[in-house]
Amino acid sequence: MPEIRPDPMALALDEARAAAARGEVPVGAVVVRDGAVLAVAGNRTLADHDPSAHAEMLAIRQACAAIGSERLVGCDLYVTLEPCPMCAGAISFARIRRLYFGAGDPKGGAVEHGVRLYASPTCHHAPEVYGGLRESEAATMLRAFFAERR
Repeated sequence: MPEIRPDPMALALDEARAAAARGEVPVGAVVVRDGAVLAVAGNRTLADHDPSAHAEMLAIRQACAAIGSERLVGCDLYVTLEPCPMCAGAISFARIRRLYFGAGDPKGGAVEHGVRLYASPTCHHAPEVYGGLRESEAATMLRAFFAERR
C-alpha cells in the first residue's frame, strides 16, 4: 500500500483554526523535508506572552531541534499568511528552500508587500516563494477572526 503523505497546507490551516480557537490570530505553519513533516505550529503570542511566538518562528525552532541544526537546508515552509519582516528574516537565516503561503498581507507582509526582504541586495538567502496557496480559505479565516473582534 502506498504511503499517504499529509497535505502541508491543510495541516497549516488546521493549526490556524486551533490558534483562532485559543484567541490567537489564526496563522499556522508547517515545515517539511523530503515529504516528512518536521514541525507544525500555530500562533502563540498571547499564550506565551512572546511577540516572537509567530507560527513560522515556532515551526522553524521545532524543525531545527528535530534535525539538530540551525539550518533547514532542503526544507520547505508552508504558512497560511505572508510572513512579516521578523519571520521572513528567520526564514532566510534558516536557509528554507521554498516558502509557500496562503493569503498575502498588504499591511504586515515582508515578502510580496512592505519591505520585500528577499528582493533586498542585503538578503543573503532568498527561498523560492509561492504565494496564494489556498488563499481564499486562509483569508476568509483571518477576516472572520477580526470581524468578531470589531
